[in-house]
Amino acid sequence: MTAHLPQTLLLDEVPTPIGTAFLVTDEGGTLRAFDWSDGEGRLGELMRRYYGPHAQLRHGRAPKAAQGALNAYFDGDLQAIDAVPRQATGTPFQQLAWRTLCEIPAGSTLSYGEQALRMGKPAAVRAVGQANGANPIGLFIPCHRVIGASGALTGYGAGLERKLWLLRHEGAEPKIQPGLI
Repeated sequence: MTAHLPQTLLLDEVPTPIGTAFLVTDEGGTLRAFDWSDGEGRLGELMRRYYGPHAQLRHGRAPKAAQGALNAYFDGDLQAIDAVPRQATGTPFQQLAWRTLCEIPAGSTLSYGEQALRMGKPAAVRAVGQANGANPIGLFIPCHRVIGASGALTGYGAGLERKLWLLRHEGAEPKIQPGLI
């Protein structure tokens, strides 16, 4: 965890083709969290974990650059979200996992095992999955690009339907197990 965490965070709601998105920024405009409105409980839990019980979350507008980048992503400019200033608070291992996620280009996928290898931690596959699941800035730190070792679609906190939509939007086509979605 970093030494000086913001005490006030701003929450904005932005409509997208796959549901309302929550953008959480600090007062300087840095993106601190991203989730979908149907994941509000998960977002609240992550905010308490990373920013403590005293951080205040209040409604406010996200910077136009962040809103514009999100809209551009959904309009087909898949790299637009890469330029948004963001800071995720987490352990050194989580930070490494999240940096590795950011190296996966849009339209590509990796398995958890491949991500662990890229991190130099080949035996840490399960820990990689846990770090990805604790990612507070989903989409912008693209944990949706990680799939199972067989190439099949696997878990995603925002739902497998949304993960499949995002991957297809980016040009990837994971295997789908019958009855999974």
